[in-house]
Amino acid sequence: MRPTMRRSIEPRRRWAAALGITALVVTGGGLLGGPAQAAATASVAVDFPTHCIPPPIAGIPPIDGTTTAQITVDDATPQVGDTVAVTYTVVVPAASNPVDLALPADIMTPTGKVTLGGAQSGDVTVAGPKKNPPVPGKGAFPSFSMTGTFTVTAPGAITLSPGDYNIHTSYIMELDTPCTVTGPPAPVSETVVATGGGQANERAVQLSAASGQAGDEVTVTGTKFTPGAGITVAGRDGDAQTGDTTTATADGSGAFTARLAVSDPDTTGIVAYEGGAWDAEKGAGPLAYTVTGGGEIPDGSQQLTTTVRAGTLSMTQAGDSVQLSGVDFGRGGASTGDLRTVTVEDFRGGPAGWSLTGKVTDFKGPGGARISAEALGWTPSCATKPGSPSTCAAGSAGSVGSAGATLASTPDGAATGGEFTVDAGLSLDVPAFTGAGSYAGVLTLTLT
Repeated sequence: MRPTMRRSIEPRRRWAAALGITALVVTGGGLLGGPAQAAATASVAVDFPTHCIPPPIAGIPPIDGTTTAQITVDDATPQVGDTVAVTYTVVVPAASNPVDLALPADIMTPTGKVTLGGAQSGDVTVAGPKKNPPVPGKGAFPSFSMTGTFTVTAPGAITLSPGDYNIHTSYIMELDTPCTVTGPPAPVSETVVATGGGQANERAVQLSAASGQAGDEVTVTGTKFTPGAGITVAGRDGDAQTGDTTTATADGSGAFTARLAVSDPDTTGIVAYEGGAWDAEKGAGPLAYTVTGGGEIPDGSQQLTTTVRAGTLSMTQAGDSVQLSGVDFGRGGASTGDLRTVTVEDFRGGPAGWSLTGKVTDFKGPGGARISAEALGWTPSCATKPGSPSTCAAGSAGSVGSAGATLASTPDGAATGGEFTVDAGLSLDVPAFTGAGSYAGVLTLTLT
């Protein structure tokens, strides 16, 4: 048995149609649940109407269905100023796989919002890991959970309701399926009761840039400071203040804007605070800032500069054919072998990770005989070269099939890249009494 590998050069549009299986399809259900009830005191699963917009490439119109979800917290009786961890679990999505093609594992990343009400209002941003089991054709989408945190700012009962959520898929193409709550808010799923009369510090600052040459100005904006208060904006080197300072005055809403010239090479962060000295209860920051150089060059000195050029994402493979072990007519069984090692080089720089996926054709034999593509399974493995910023994760073991599966991937991050070697054990399940002869299929690998 010999599967032949080639790097995919066909237009991806043909496979984009398969990505439509990530679109949501209504599983039915009426409009359940009622308005948020402040009296709720325990976490309960709630049903709420949902309006979902599949990716345009799926060719499916907007869908209206019902989602079942539950909100839980790590502390139901916090103090004002405490940080509460929130978990938003979609128990039953208003969705199922709309086509017969199976979805591979580990391609879905959910994000969403939890709506706060009662003593505190606003939204809590939550996100889940890129982790899901394979979804069979026409099968139901699995449950998934997302987590986030919020700071308690006022005493009293704070209600938590499920909000909008989105399913992002990374499989050949990047696609989103947003689902919004119809007639928000959704029913209350959890209530926390906060105590304490103190006021949480909600002061916040933002920078127009995270780095600059010595002497460059950075714009610093602040919110939720005391209206009319004098504000000091300063550079920081760990716990010490540097010589970079300026002042501003908060307006009637507690906001301010200041321009800080950063010249001290020791400045590694920027803070803003009320009063004559730094006070964590009346300040915000530090936000990281890097002085990259600049200023006057002393006499007798030479300024040296260089450039690091961004590269590409590429892969090579140690061969283009694999000879699987033979099996006996009448007995069938596992025809095994090893994938030719694939080397991935991510020299792009930046925040993007990558995904290596594979799909296989039916194995064609003599006289039109075939062995189904679904009969080929693999057990992936992946190794990261020491010093690489990213860490490679192997895909899940299981069937490859014509729909494909993830062989290996790295996540998005602040700084990504590196060198990786990817391998897999292959096993073709040959049915008993398959016609004698040679069979061949093509395994196509795609790096995105």
